[in-house]
Amino acid sequence: MSHHCHDENDHSGHSHSGDGHDHSDDITPALQYSLYQHINFDDITTLNEAEAHSGKAVVKKTWQERLEERPELESEADEQLLMHIPFTGQIKLHSILVRTSNSVSAPQTLKVFINRDDLDFATACDLQPTQEFALSQTSEIQDIGVKRALFGKVQSLTLFVEDNYGDDVSRVSYLGFKGDWMQLGRAPTNILYEAAANPADHAVKGTSVNQMGSRLG
Repeated sequence: MSHHCHDENDHSGHSHSGDGHDHSDDITPALQYSLYQHINFDDITTLNEAEAHSGKAVVKKTWQERLEERPELESEADEQLLMHIPFTGQIKLHSILVRTSNSVSAPQTLKVFINRDDLDFATACDLQPTQEFALSQTSEIQDIGVKRALFGKVQSLTLFVEDNYGDDVSRVSYLGFKGDWMQLGRAPTNILYEAAANPADHAVKGTSVNQMGSRLG
């Protein structure tokens, strides 16, 4: 199944989380832009998962459950994984949160595609991703910032784990997403931000969605 399409990887999106900011009681900053409640869990699909629905189970973990070892997503036939994650509306993605391990089963190359529900391993290997990242070999939460200009109109994400640090299988124990969510045809909202919104922050009546979206960065 593995296609091993190893071009020279662009690791410009490499992100570390070694700033010591991952504390179990430090919940509000992580939840402020959480997209958890806007994920369409029922329609998540994962190719090459060793246990059925384990990919979905990992995404269903809450922030409070992020350090729990189980459930865990493990690949089956080889080290590659392909996950399709749809949202209930349109999002502007800020970052991807992932927890793997300090082992050779930790994913190394992660390719991310937007708004594609037709990918298999062959096409994911051949197509240019929206952005590519080099993941660290660590059990800490990695908060991987994306190029927001590329992820401003997202209705689904496809995550392709192309390789790892040398194991026959890859393992992921947590996946989360941060950003702004909007119902299609409406301006972006964030539930905690909007709860204490200043009316002066809102667009004047008649401002288009695109204009509104350009104000949020």
